[in-house]
Amino acid sequence: MTGRVPPDVARLLEERAAARAARDWDAADALRDRIRGQGWEPVDTASGSTARPSAPPATAELGSLLDEPASVDASVVVVADDHPEDLVRLLHGLAAHPPTVAWELLVVANAPALAIEPLLDEAWPGDASLPRPTVLASEARLGWADAVNLGLRRSRGAVTILLDSSLAPVGEVFGPLLAGFDDAKVGVAGGWGVTTTDAREFVEAPPGRVHAVEAYFLAIRREALRAVGGFDPGYRFYRNADLDFSFAVRDAGWQAVRTQPLPFERHPHRGWEAQPAAERDRLSKRNFYRFLKRWRDRPDLVAPLS
Repeated sequence: MTGRVPPDVARLLEERAAARAARDWDAADALRDRIRGQGWEPVDTASGSTARPSAPPATAELGSLLDEPASVDASVVVVADDHPEDLVRLLHGLAAHPPTVAWELLVVANAPALAIEPLLDEAWPGDASLPRPTVLASEARLGWADAVNLGLRRSRGAVTILLDSSLAPVGEVFGPLLAGFDDAKVGVAGGWGVTTTDAREFVEAPPGRVHAVEAYFLAIRREALRAVGGFDPGYRFYRNADLDFSFAVRDAGWQAVRTQPLPFERHPHRGWEAQPAAERDRLSKRNFYRFLKRWRDRPDLVAPLS
């Protein structure tokens, strides 16, 4: 454990490590939440567990802009990790098929060693009709939800769109997405959605109202984003975080919708492929238990959709 960790946090980390070794996941989760309550985020590695401050130094001074009025129609948020080729491919697709409204592009640099600016110089045209991307960097690698939240909270759009780097637009994708918000009841919309009858089994849904929107291409109205604040930071792995987020938006009184199929090229999803099969299954299950712990007793949120 790093020497920067206060003694009380170090003690909780040791207790959590013992609980994890005993596979007592409920106790480990409770200890994790106590550590977070003291302003630290547990970090698990192959050699053991340590902790970092909840807000890394490079992001702590970047306050939220969500209380400010929207100044563009749409914000597009992309998280860049260790694969520059994914970002370059996505930038080419965005430049060829950009939103037709006033928009901004925010790139969250979630790999401290990845130099984003040279990639932008290579892949982003110097066309005055396209906004210069804003790079949001962190000195430390963030968990999935923290990285996404950094982009969401610095966005200025009336609608903020999360776009995964495994996708590349090959046609008009933003117009149909933004059109969903013509209905004032819609808080979150996306290209993929799921439904459920019990919050335990989810199936792919056709276009229309859904119980949850998948985070690959997910848009949220600014007022709804203010209401929920962002993704739960406990989701350091991406799987099932979008279920929790969608349920939170719907719990705040908004509807979720899936668009008609959109023209994307889909590529390998690095967040999934980077993990060994056993580890990604474990992380997915833990995230799903986190989701169930919060929402399993809310039959109103899994009722059939009209």
